[in-house]
Amino acid sequence: MHSSAVFQAVNSRRSYSKVTALAPTRAEVLPLVAAAARVADHGALRPWRLLELRGDARDRLGAAFVAASVCEGVEALKLAGKPLRAPLLLAVIASRRVSFKVADWEQDAVAAGVAHVLTLLLEDAGWGAMWRTGPLVRSAPVRELHGLGDDEELLGWLYVGGVPADCKPGVRLSIEPEEFLGVL
Repeated sequence: MHSSAVFQAVNSRRSYSKVTALAPTRAEVLPLVAAAARVADHGALRPWRLLELRGDARDRLGAAFVAASVCEGVEALKLAGKPLRAPLLLAVIASRRVSFKVADWEQDAVAAGVAHVLTLLLEDAGWGAMWRTGPLVRSAPVRELHGLGDDEELLGWLYVGGVPADCKPGVRLSIEPEEFLGVL
């Protein structure tokens, strides 16, 4: 049927909920970001940006999670540890530009497209990634930590690390495409 490398990459895409402590370097990530920037972008506004969180930046994100929640004790410790599940987090930020032609939702879609393509590129480069969000993504402490401007929204983080040797195959139920592709 379809045997192109692109088709195979998309068709086998998966999320890696567990990764190893290895992570790509900034130098390894930069060309992937440049390639991901090729997503469809009406008006070439580039309405997005990414932030690397490594080392203690992940601890600061955990503290922001706790500050944004009502958790205490063991629950707070668990919440604070969530950003430590991967050695590299890439914050995906929709950075909306003033445009009379391109609506905010379309600019957000570009940022989401960059994130999705970046996960494919990371996997192709041998890394595991998972896009994580949650109820605290748009909380004040998390926004402040990421230095978001008034025209910016955090769309989540790509948790990135090495693929474990004992990683089980990804499971995704296939769809019946006729149910999703209509005709007008």
